[in-house]
Amino acid sequence: MIIEQAVSYFYKGFGIKFKSEIPLPELFKSDDITNYDLSITIEDLAALWKETDANPGRFNIINGDSVLFQVPDTAIFYVKDGRKIMVSPFPNSNTDKIRLYILGSCMGAVLMQRGTIPLHGSAVVVQGGAYAIVGESGAGKSTLAAAFINKGYFLLTDDVIPVVFSALGSPVVLPTYPRQKLWQESLNQFERSPGQYQPLYGRETKYAVPVDHAFSSEELPLKGIIELKPPAEALQISPLNKLEKLQTLYHQTFRSLLLERMGLLEWHFRTAAKIAEQVKMYQIFRPATGFSANAMADLILATVIQEEKNHD
Repeated sequence: MIIEQAVSYFYKGFGIKFKSEIPLPELFKSDDITNYDLSITIEDLAALWKETDANPGRFNIINGDSVLFQVPDTAIFYVKDGRKIMVSPFPNSNTDKIRLYILGSCMGAVLMQRGTIPLHGSAVVVQGGAYAIVGESGAGKSTLAAAFINKGYFLLTDDVIPVVFSALGSPVVLPTYPRQKLWQESLNQFERSPGQYQPLYGRETKYAVPVDHAFSSEELPLKGIIELKPPAEALQISPLNKLEKLQTLYHQTFRSLLLERMGLLEWHFRTAAKIAEQVKMYQIFRPATGFSANAMADLILATVIQEEKNHD
């Protein structure tokens, strides 16, 4: 791996301005090189890893809330105070894989440290608001978001959905960066050639798909959350009650295993309760067979648009 440490790159995304010694081409470049909220630096973390007796393959909490973890053959990562990400690459490690962890696990920890709930999923723009699509890994979140994009709607986030509260106390979603991660099967269904996209490191049939043409860079009110559930006999959608909302918000928080270990369970519960009070939430079940992303998008649109009409 070759990274020029003498060079600093400036970006914006997740509601944060970055100064980084590691290039992150997924993010928007920032012209402001003085006022940045987060620094990403290359450091030697071997001694810290050794002295903390940390365990590979798990997240280790240092000094209360700082997060230290190691990805074998890749790097040691240290996330501190919501303002610093330190990376100690291993020899011959892959830059693309390092970027995946910076923009995924590291940013999840950064957002929690900054008092932002990171939901696991994609967010799309409908009727001037953000609708979050959440679910377990492999549930089809990005594929469903791609179906919305094909229908002319805009993407706001993919993989991590940062949720904060406005000055008026309403939940809003912060935009991240204009790229999706889609499996080859999904690309085939949308009649796109995988050959035009770069495969993700270690996942030869999953691709980084730019969506600059259909990306919203504005923070928008969170109007709804849709949780993707395991396949059922038929396509169906149903609203969640308050207890179900709280359970979903916990389980669909990105890297939720960190919450207890960072002492954030009470904060998360209070924040999730505020979201549950204000945001309509649904579960959607797709059919067990066939490609259903387009039909799911149509059902969600019909449901939320009707809900808005009823609310008006």
